[in-house]
Amino acid sequence: MPPRVKAVSHEDRLTLVEHLDELRARLIVCLVVLGVALALCFWQNHLLLEIAQAPLPGNHDRLITLGPTEPFTTTLTVSAYGAIVLSLPIVLWQLYAYVLPAFSEAEKRAVLPILLLFPVLFLAGIAFAYFVVMPAAVHFLLNFNDDQFNVQIRARDYYSFFSMTVIACGLVFQMPLVILAVTRLGIVSVESLSKNRRYAYLVIAIIAAALPGVDPVSMLIEMVPLLALYELSIVLARVLGRPRQSSGMATPSPQE
Repeated sequence: MPPRVKAVSHEDRLTLVEHLDELRARLIVCLVVLGVALALCFWQNHLLLEIAQAPLPGNHDRLITLGPTEPFTTTLTVSAYGAIVLSLPIVLWQLYAYVLPAFSEAEKRAVLPILLLFPVLFLAGIAFAYFVVMPAAVHFLLNFNDDQFNVQIRARDYYSFFSMTVIACGLVFQMPLVILAVTRLGIVSVESLSKNRRYAYLVIAIIAAALPGVDPVSMLIEMVPLLALYELSIVLARVLGRPRQSSGMATPSPQE
């Protein structure tokens, strides 16, 4: 039976063995949650496969496999991707709870809005990939020189492309949280973010090119929200991203 995971405060001083015990307990929790999510996704694998196939046109509703084991392994892989998406909030919470004692009270208040925004932006990225990126990418790729090729879609390749695109968009939509975190902790200033826009746009273009979509259409589609998210990040950083002063530090008066 795994040890009970208990909350640790900033004032607690744990030994190395106690830190390792806490880490082991949280890893066990993550593995159990991931296993339950995998079992649930494999039980509902038909629904997952239908959802993943929705962006495909009607003449490609039956994907091909090239071996006797490929239907099972492909289904298991799709179920694993679904389990990762389902269990990710709990896994990240366990990570946050493990590192939380290292933060002071002021730093905890700085991190809290980031935690609340994470699932919202992650789901927004998944929805954007599913409803915008995937249909456009599939339409472009399947119709490119289609009169020269007999286009057949292999199940393993398509589901891998679909899963990686959806998860990657969910992760890159975390850009406002990263920028908000580094500004609230005083690592980067808002003025620096505004001044170096041109370099940020170049990095965004590189990130969009590195995402799973290989065609220029999906790259341009993915760049647009990333640019918008960067500008939104600057706005959020101006409103919420000022470094918090420690409660123990008082501002000296002019008479001192």
